[in-house]
Amino acid sequence: MLGTHHYEVAIDWQGDEGTGTSGYRDYRRRHVVRAAGKEHDIAGSSDRTFHGDRERWNPEEMLLAAVAQCHMLSYLHVATNHGVIVRGYTDAPSGTMVEDGRGGGAFTEVVLRPRVVVADASMVELAERLHAEASEKCFIAASVAFPVRHAATVVVRGD
Repeated sequence: MLGTHHYEVAIDWQGDEGTGTSGYRDYRRRHVVRAAGKEHDIAGSSDRTFHGDRERWNPEEMLLAAVAQCHMLSYLHVATNHGVIVRGYTDAPSGTMVEDGRGGGAFTEVVLRPRVVVADASMVELAERLHAEASEKCFIAASVAFPVRHAATVVVRGD
């Protein structure tokens, strides 16, 4: 079934130190991301490079996490459809963002490094190929303007 899906979040800036945005160093980048029905809020900030709080999630990390989560969930779906039994899945993605010299910038690529554990050696070859199909089905990867590469490893449970 095809459909249109809408998502809503709320952002609450918590960085007024008494003088608002009177100067670039006069405010904090702290904020909270909320969504109705979610158990936990997300404590956010900007990257430390941009005067943010290191202990809070920054938008660049959340974008990278969204790409990796979407690929994983798409991969698990296509693996199920093809009879590949996944017993474990971890990823250590990385992303590169380049500043443009005008105060902005963009991601130039994301590299996913999924490590997939399958139940049987007969599933390894297909499990490796399924990353391409998962990438095609990932809504987030299809929405970004930079390449999402895969450096996947597939192993058999017990190896």
